[in-house]
Amino acid sequence: MHTERVANLLGATALAVTDLALTDATEAGGVSTSGAAAIVVLSASSAGLSVTELGKRVGLSQSAAARMVDSLEAKRMVARRTGPGRSVSVDLTPAGRRTGRALLAARAAPLNGAVAVLDEDEQETLAALLAKLLTGLYGEIGSAELLCRMCDRASCVRDATCPVGQAERDRGH
Repeated sequence: MHTERVANLLGATALAVTDLALTDATEAGGVSTSGAAAIVVLSASSAGLSVTELGKRVGLSQSAAARMVDSLEAKRMVARRTGPGRSVSVDLTPAGRRTGRALLAARAAPLNGAVAVLDEDEQETLAALLAKLLTGLYGEIGSAELLCRMCDRASCVRDATCPVGQAERDRGH
């Protein structure tokens, strides 16, 4: 099999899966793609994040992140909280936490449906191949937070080690 064909099949699959997952997730949350990613990132964070850090984790500039936070704040999904000195963090509100759960559930449905066409052995093979691909992609992207911005982290580490987290630990970050 030629590398070009495999790469093309991967590209078509990745785009179709992304379209399905993001469409369902953003519709469930009533937010933009970056807003959905921000809510998922904040859901996985044990403490609030600065606008700048949140922007880095979802792939936005500081000014674009500030506009996104303004939009999420207007929808009462996040709140800014002042900290020591001049620090300000962004935290999810109860509505934002509910939206985060709804986003992940909506994202999971088409992904589970796509994988359901494979039998158990094929799913295990695919999981191993995806782990290898994600480890390589981490080497390109260099940020587990950015790479996993829409991940359901709890399902990723259930009965397994997250390949992206392991790649980051192996790199010493």
